[in-house]
Amino acid sequence: MDTRQRIENLRKRIGVIGGGIAGASAAYHLLKADNSLDIILVEAEDQLGYHTTGRSAALLLENDGTQSTRSIVKASVDFLLNPPEGLTENVFVIPRDVMHIATVEQSASVDRLLEENSSGRIPTKEISKSEAKKRFPALREEGLDRVVVDEGAGDIDVHCLHQAYLNYFRKNGGKIKTSTRIDSATKSGNSWSLETKTEEISVDVIVNAAGAWGDQVASRAGVEPIGLQPKRRTAFTVNSNEPDLQEWGMIADIDLRFYCKPDGKQLLCSLAEENPSEPCDAKHDEADVALAIERINAATTLDIRSVQTAWTGLRTFAPDRSMVIGSDSDDHSFFWCVGQGGTGIMTSPGVGRLLADLLTEGKPSEHFEKTGLKHKDVSPDRFRKK
Repeated sequence: MDTRQRIENLRKRIGVIGGGIAGASAAYHLLKADNSLDIILVEAEDQLGYHTTGRSAALLLENDGTQSTRSIVKASVDFLLNPPEGLTENVFVIPRDVMHIATVEQSASVDRLLEENSSGRIPTKEISKSEAKKRFPALREEGLDRVVVDEGAGDIDVHCLHQAYLNYFRKNGGKIKTSTRIDSATKSGNSWSLETKTEEISVDVIVNAAGAWGDQVASRAGVEPIGLQPKRRTAFTVNSNEPDLQEWGMIADIDLRFYCKPDGKQLLCSLAEENPSEPCDAKHDEADVALAIERINAATTLDIRSVQTAWTGLRTFAPDRSMVIGSDSDDHSFFWCVGQGGTGIMTSPGVGRLLADLLTEGKPSEHFEKTGLKHKDVSPDRFRKK
C-alpha cells in the first residue's frame, strides 16, 4: 500500500506543529491541495514566527545551498515573483544584487563559486572592482582583489509572505492555536493524541515543522530523531545617512565571514557565523557583533561605531545540509518538514507544495519535474537504516 492509499484510508485531520514559515507554507499548500482537510496549526509561542522566521534577513538567492535546495528554490521562484492572484496586494521580492567580495588570498574561493553557479538560471558572474563600487559605493578598493555578483537576487518581505500564507489558511477554515506546546504525542490505531497543558488534540497525521525543535517533537511522538543541528547567526542594524542607500547592492565575504546590505534607511549587518546551539530563544553575543563590525569596517568606508538593534536566530541543518521533507518510514502518518538551514523563506513555496504533494498524492507533482529535484535527496529515509 503506497503513501497515498494510506492517507486516503485515514480521516483527514492534520496537525501542523510549528507556526514559522515552514508550518505556515505547509498549512497553506495543504488546503490549496485539498480544501476538505481539517488542519490545525499549533505553535508553542504566543506569536507565530517568533524564532527563526521573525529574525530572518531573507534573500532570494537561487545559487545557494545543496543541489536539492537549489531545485526547491527553482520550484519557488515563480510563486515569489508572481504571487497567485488574490493572495496578496504586495510584492514579495525587491531586486537586489548580491556581491561576493574577495582578497587575493581568497581567489580560489571565487573560482569555486563561479564553477558551482555556472549552470544557474542567472549564473554568478565576475565584475570589476570599479563596477562593484558603483553598486556598493562604500566598498574599500584597497585589499579587494575580485568580485562576483548574483544579479537575480532580491530581498524577501518575510512578514508579508508569512502573513499571506496565514491569512489564506484562516480564511479557508484553517485553525490556529498559539501558546500551545506539544508535550507528547501518542498513537492509538490510526489517530494521534497531541497532549498539551490544557487539552488533547486528536489528529490523523502530524506535520513536524518545528524548526530547531524538530527532533524534540519527533522524540515526544516516539519517532527516531534525524540529528538536526541548530546553528546561531547574529545580525544587527546600524544607521546610515546615505541618500541612495536603497539602490545599493549587498556585499558578502566570499567565505561568508560577514555580510552587509541596505534595510530601509539602515544597514543590516551580520557576522554570518554558524555556531552550534541547543534549541532555545537565542540571544546575541556582543563579541560576535564587535567582530562583524571590525570585518565590515576593514572592507568598507562605513566606519561603523554604534549599533541600533542586534539579535540572533537559529538556522537548523540536517547532517548532510539538505532538507528533510516527507513521511517517516517508521510511521507514515508522521511527516517531516525541517532542516531548511537558512533557506526556509525563499524555499517556502516549494517546500510547502512538496509536503502537500507527498501527503495528498504520495509523490512529487509535475511541478517539480523540471527542477531536477530527486525526492530521495530530501526524504527522511536517507537517515534510516536500510
